[in-house]
Amino acid sequence: MDMQLYFLRSSESKIVLDMLPFAYGLDELNKSIEDIAELKIYSDFYGLTPKDLGLYVLVDNTIAGAIWSRELAENIPELNMAVLPAFRNRGIGSAMMEQFLQEAGVQYDALSVYPVKDSNVVKFYERYGFETQESPQRKSYIDDSQLVKMIKKLQIKEIVRPSDNYDASYWMD
Repeated sequence: MDMQLYFLRSSESKIVLDMLPFAYGLDELNKSIEDIAELKIYSDFYGLTPKDLGLYVLVDNTIAGAIWSRELAENIPELNMAVLPAFRNRGIGSAMMEQFLQEAGVQYDALSVYPVKDSNVVKFYERYGFETQESPQRKSYIDDSQLVKMIKKLQIKEIVRPSDNYDASYWMD
């Protein structure tokens, strides 16, 4: 499997729009972003502010997933991640998360994410140092499931990029 990570540029914001349904499992519910307008805050005008940060992964020249954050109301960027179903359970999500945390540490002090409470996704984020926070209850836009707020404090470290194809000059043109 030939996997390459790339910065998500503002000119590639369509990738965020295409991945958003997979980040929220809409593909499994036969729904689209148009059905749940509240999710558009994560994709509309993505990349037009330096506070947006993202990566996507190509596997054998096919977009297999993306990870991105956006600073919304709390001054802590909110993280979203999607791996297309055909590419799941191959370590792609882990590779994206590891690289994204390095990149985010340069720009942010912390990241937040809101997975469904008691889901396997919570365990995934815990592996990367996200901690559950006490906060007012938040419900999913999709099905009213209870969400849990998780925060990861970031530390600036030396960035190690995975390949020659990972070009910092592509940073959010």
